[in-house]
Amino acid sequence: MDTAVLDARPATQVRELARKIRHRIQTERLPDGSFFMTEAQLAAEYGTSRTVTREAVSRLQALGLLEGRKRKGLIVRCPDPLRLFQNSLPSLMTSPGDWRDLAQLRYAIEVGAIELAVRAATHEQIDRLGQIEQELEQAVLQNQASARTIELDVKFHSLILEMTGSRLIAGMQQILVQFFQTTPRAKPCSSSAERICWEHRELLEAIRGRDVERARAMIRVQIRQTLDAAADTVETVSTTDS
Repeated sequence: MDTAVLDARPATQVRELARKIRHRIQTERLPDGSFFMTEAQLAAEYGTSRTVTREAVSRLQALGLLEGRKRKGLIVRCPDPLRLFQNSLPSLMTSPGDWRDLAQLRYAIEVGAIELAVRAATHEQIDRLGQIEQELEQAVLQNQASARTIELDVKFHSLILEMTGSRLIAGMQQILVQFFQTTPRAKPCSSSAERICWEHRELLEAIRGRDVERARAMIRVQIRQTLDAAADTVETVSTTDS
């Protein structure tokens, strides 16, 4: 038999076993924290080697579906997609094109979710947003590139997405915002301090007035800067490489 075929067998067996285990957990609706079985029991039931079984379990543990407990076995876990995304984000950044793709993802999330935020925002949330906007304006006028300005800008946008009432939307956006504020590729904002203050103030007033179209227009203006910075980075690297 071809050596390449022999070498591919374990990898294929690992993928197939991982698929079967995942399907079993889903079809049996096993709740978070319930006992599954031991690796030895898995190997015996599915007729796989301990090596294949251990690798399949390891893959499912990386996804947050299983947790190993000493002297007990494998425990079913409900994976947290936000944690998985946050942990894998640095590894996704292997090229300027990846950075551009993530910038587009952030743009889609914020622009797409602004309608939900405007319609679902509570008066308490809007008041909090107003307080953050005032603090942000003061920080921007003092130094728009300061750590305090960046912190308040993250809080401002994170609260807007929190207004949607969706943990997944708010969590994804917060991870992306924090990433773009700290990544070395992110270029400083070229807008003037007055312009930055005006943009945030206008967005606040649009949300306060429940004006979806106005809010959508302002969020597009702000997030567009992230897309433009990503495009500039891709173009600069491409020119350098050529």
